[in-house]
Amino acid sequence: MSTTPELTLYDYWRSSAGYRVRIALNLKGLRHVRKPVHLVKDGGEQHAAGFREVNPQELVPALVDGQRVIRQSLAIIEYLEEAHGGVPLLPSQPRDRAHVRGLAMIVACDIHPLGNLRVLQYLEREFGTHQAAREDWSRHWMREGLRSFETILAGDAATGTFCHGDTPTLADVCLVPQVYNASRFGLDLAAYPTIRGINERCLALPEFDAARPENQSDAPP
Repeated sequence: MSTTPELTLYDYWRSSAGYRVRIALNLKGLRHVRKPVHLVKDGGEQHAAGFREVNPQELVPALVDGQRVIRQSLAIIEYLEEAHGGVPLLPSQPRDRAHVRGLAMIVACDIHPLGNLRVLQYLEREFGTHQAAREDWSRHWMREGLRSFETILAGDAATGTFCHGDTPTLADVCLVPQVYNASRFGLDLAAYPTIRGINERCLALPEFDAARPENQSDAPP
């Protein structure tokens, strides 16, 4: 494990963005402390004044490293890559790095934001959208995004044990939490055999296993 000073991660056990960062920290062997922020209790602890000082967006995750606060999961992971080294999560060649980043962004920019908690809460609050319809909405965007992700993986000779080659990259770090979300929302994953295989191989690694939502200290018993 790293001997660098501890990092502090503000996180919620079921946050898929936080899940990404937990995986990255584990893969890099970086010592850190989690500070859970409950996104539902008492209207959401992320809206409290104390947390707004950490992240004015009122979102998790947020990473504190010394006097610096890093926000947004992909920015946090790239910061860890550049500032703390360890196991690389991006390939060495520019084209391969762009490919891996593109896969990661399918999840982080196209799928995840449309099913995020605050979006679903807005649909309920402003449009009276009932739970079944909100879940259909989430499944639709997951289905669209995972379809394209699967097609890219299945058609790329560089796809190996993991999304790119035979070691986990940023793409795997983003994919696994999204598969967790898809399963939680009852999406049938039969149409995504490449994704399912990669997800299973990732979760067999201790760094991914330790980051699972159910293994976090704030997860319900």
